[in-house]
Amino acid sequence: MDLAGALWRTLPWRALAAAGALGLLVAGAPLATGAEPTSWQTLLLLRGVALIGALGLAFLLDDPARHLTVPVPTPRLVRQVLRVVLVAPVAVLWWTAVLLLTPSASRPPAGGVTLEAAAVGALALAAAALAVRLSDEARPGPFVAASLLLTAVLVPLLVPEDWALFVQADDPRWSVAHERWAVLAAAVAVAWAVCGPEPLGRRRGR
Repeated sequence: MDLAGALWRTLPWRALAAAGALGLLVAGAPLATGAEPTSWQTLLLLRGVALIGALGLAFLLDDPARHLTVPVPTPRLVRQVLRVVLVAPVAVLWWTAVLLLTPSASRPPAGGVTLEAAAVGALALAAAALAVRLSDEARPGPFVAASLLLTAVLVPLLVPEDWALFVQADDPRWSVAHERWAVLAAAVAVAWAVCGPEPLGRRRGR
């Protein structure tokens, strides 16, 4: 409990709140303006909001006290997982609100688009864990967020068409595409687990 309380106080709430508020504003724009987007436009909207949420998660592993916690007995991966556990209920409520704000008539299947959001969020966490592992920077969040944004721009342009990751909800490849999204989510989760532990050489050096 003491560790959870200490981590709670060091979470980057400003970055998370900013991303959450922006995501809700974007999701609620059609409702606020009375617009009636098509199903493809609503799907693009939700994918954009998922990216905004992931940009907030890119700051989750920022820790101003990072260099003071290296010698503590609790492994770094455990501390990172606990950070995610503390934020997860808020993230679930936020995403539920995002889905409810989008027009129900054009809303894509919630399961598929939620899987996409989870995969992008996991990618942000894996990238943050990699940045923490490869550098001594206490706040790698801005660099991770910029890298994630660049990746979001390039991937749709570079992914082969037959991979069919970014398809419309009425596309017959929707199910196959989300099988690939599930594999991607699992792969980045494994990458995060690999990057999480403190390197032995760095621990001994300190």
